[in-house]
Amino acid sequence: MNNNNLQDSGVKLLCTGLENINCKLEILSLNNNCITEGGCHVLAAALNSNPSNLTEMDLSENKLGNPGMKIISTLFENGHCRLEKLKLNYISITDEGCAALASAFNSNLRELDLSRNQIEDSGVTEISSLLRNSQTLQILRLSDCSITEEGYKALSSALRSNPSHLIELDLTGNDPGESGVKLLSDLLQDPNCQLKTLR
Repeated sequence: MNNNNLQDSGVKLLCTGLENINCKLEILSLNNNCITEGGCHVLAAALNSNPSNLTEMDLSENKLGNPGMKIISTLFENGHCRLEKLKLNYISITDEGCAALASAFNSNLRELDLSRNQIEDSGVTEISSLLRNSQTLQILRLSDCSITEEGYKALSSALRSNPSHLIELDLTGNDPGESGVKLLSDLLQDPNCQLKTLR
């Protein structure tokens, strides 16, 4: 259902189906549909009332911002959340949105895409705390954000403390500086590091 200009009113209609206990939907892709915080409210309410079979959700290129991110994060407070793949690419979140996600995170999530957001080093520090504690996250995409050496330091530290799960990390289009590059190079030399793809 990508690129359909659904808006919040369309999401509300869609959610009547998601609330149905017979709903078997596993993948929900709502990329670029002019969804805002209001749409997030009804979507989160529907998924919290009926966690269903949903394992993959894409809300990229919508106008969610930090308020929408805080609402989406409530899904992870629900022990019944089955989401394994979450794409939140280019949704205008900042470090504040990262903090909301990290504080709520307790799930089966295997893939998280936060690329093309206004995430700086303090936001990456929040995501790094999530990495330290996650037993499931395998793929993390943070391309084209505003991450510098300090953010790379936080990520490296988190991956050293919990090296056994993440296999793909995308940091394309950020500014690691010489020290950031060295930190990641050293990390890859660590025999416990499981990273197979680093961009």
